[in-house]
Amino acid sequence: MYTVGTAGHVDHGKSTLVKALTGIDPDRLPEEKEREMTIDLGFAHLKLPDGQQVSIVDVPGHERFIKNMLAGVGGIDLALLVIAADEGVMPQTREHLAILDLLRVEHGIVVLTKRDLVEPDWLELVADEVGETLRGTALEGVPILPVSSVSGDGLPELLQAMAERLKEVPERIDRGQPRLPIDRVFTLTGFGTVVTGTLLDGSLRLGEDVEILPRRKRSRIRGLQTHNRKVDLAPPGGRTAVNLAGLTLEDVRRGDVVTHPGQLKPTRALDVKLRLIPDALRGLENNDEVDLFAGAAEALARVTLLEGKELRPGEEGWVRLRLREPLALAKGDKFILRLPSPSATIGGGEVADTAPRLHHRFRAQSLDWLHSLEAGSPDQILLQALAGDQPVERGGALKKSALAPQQAQESLARLLESGQAVALDTHLVSAGAWLALTARVQRDVNDYHRRFPLRAGIPKEELKSRLGLALKLFNAALTEWTRGGQLADRGAFVADARFEIKLGPEVQRKLEAAMAAMRQKPFSPPSEGELGLTSEELAVLLGQGQLTRVSDSVVFDSTAYRQMLDRTVEHVSQQGKITLAEFRDLFDTSRKYAQAFLEYLDERKITRRIGDERVLGVGARRQQPADG
Repeated sequence: MYTVGTAGHVDHGKSTLVKALTGIDPDRLPEEKEREMTIDLGFAHLKLPDGQQVSIVDVPGHERFIKNMLAGVGGIDLALLVIAADEGVMPQTREHLAILDLLRVEHGIVVLTKRDLVEPDWLELVADEVGETLRGTALEGVPILPVSSVSGDGLPELLQAMAERLKEVPERIDRGQPRLPIDRVFTLTGFGTVVTGTLLDGSLRLGEDVEILPRRKRSRIRGLQTHNRKVDLAPPGGRTAVNLAGLTLEDVRRGDVVTHPGQLKPTRALDVKLRLIPDALRGLENNDEVDLFAGAAEALARVTLLEGKELRPGEEGWVRLRLREPLALAKGDKFILRLPSPSATIGGGEVADTAPRLHHRFRAQSLDWLHSLEAGSPDQILLQALAGDQPVERGGALKKSALAPQQAQESLARLLESGQAVALDTHLVSAGAWLALTARVQRDVNDYHRRFPLRAGIPKEELKSRLGLALKLFNAALTEWTRGGQLADRGAFVADARFEIKLGPEVQRKLEAAMAAMRQKPFSPPSEGELGLTSEELAVLLGQGQLTRVSDSVVFDSTAYRQMLDRTVEHVSQQGKITLAEFRDLFDTSRKYAQAFLEYLDERKITRRIGDERVLGVGARRQQPADG
């Protein structure tokens, strides 16, 4: 599917030409009929000699309706630059040509209308003037064909030329991410709200759910048409009408975008490559206000130059645009900038990034990223999408790269295989960022070892908090660090893989003495304070598994704990229950130790309390030594 758009000065015969080619009058408004002047966008379609079906967008030529022209010219594949042979190149001819050049519409035909009103010599002079005007633009060297929409002279040649030129246009890529910039909204009795536009980047299917951005309205496709024919599937590239269920005219407006839910995120900031036309009224400086036109949308924007302090007419540079209202745009979208007052086209270019880093501190990184987007290979572009010191969600990185889905997946596979990127669960990180994160975690872990040499390692929760990682992401990263031999996973703690607790002779004697004291009264052991150990020394015994903690104030020798556990489970299995008093008598211990031990078994679901009694819990079958 291809879309052809007209361009040119007012009253040069654009609408008359479209009607002569298609039999469809694109002027649909009563005011247009009355004034015999196109005011808003008009639409038609035709079949070319080679059988190719094409959509046609007819635009107004008067300077007062340039905004309407801009709403329709963004998605065209072939431009018909219409110039009246009896008048030649006029002001709006030049402005429309500048717009086509800024939008990089490289395929076109100049149509010299009203050929029946001039002599052959004059026609030749006009053709020469047009050729000179096109020099240095995207349309330089395109065919120049004289026609008469009244007599029909030259129309067959024009149709044949259109067919030939469209063969040179690359086929639209179906990225599976459809976007329909809305350029017309209306209602039909019995159907409701209908929107039209030129479909980009993917197909729309009858009955599927859609989202209208930036308003975030949800709807369902109730009907689809292309060229006034009902279809179940609308492919990218052609004019498409969509009947939206459940929406009113107030819910949708020109400039909105129909897309799949969750596919696109509206933005208030864009990084763009901007080119100012040589005869722009003036250059741009920081904080200048401009009108942005992209797709069928329009928004007021503030300029931040990413290079230098001024962009002069004829120059090109990287610019950040901050939008007053959010727009739903994608990387690669073309745009036009105009001055609000006096109203005039000054430049245009291409959107490079719809989610730029907003702080000025990242300007250098932004430029590196933008240069990579401009000239890099697919692998480089995807790698730049992973730039930063934190892992990036996989889907977000692939979408930010704006690569075609298959191309993005192939690039990702190459980056992972070569080690230039690392996968962490649902996230990705560049090799450089991964090395930096690994170095940081090793510094934190080893610093903890220096401060607490008798502890098994840094608590996992503390390390996760320091790194600022979500739980699943932290676990995935820890798995990689453990596999790579940098760290050791020690249950509730993380340690350097080479770390071992080293005990001096004096500490070793204290620990041995403490364990001897614990074994003298295994079921009524000394309190922590009575053991004479520091919290660090006690942690060593807990970490080694020699002691088992059952409460904040009670620890048991682990051998004694196991004996108590086995005998308790055996007692309850035989008697069907155990009370605190029975437990106390069973082990000749005090209420303090009995209560702490039984509550610990309750927590582990080995026992279950019913009133003053305990019965076996669901965890009784999975008895395991305590993990300290």
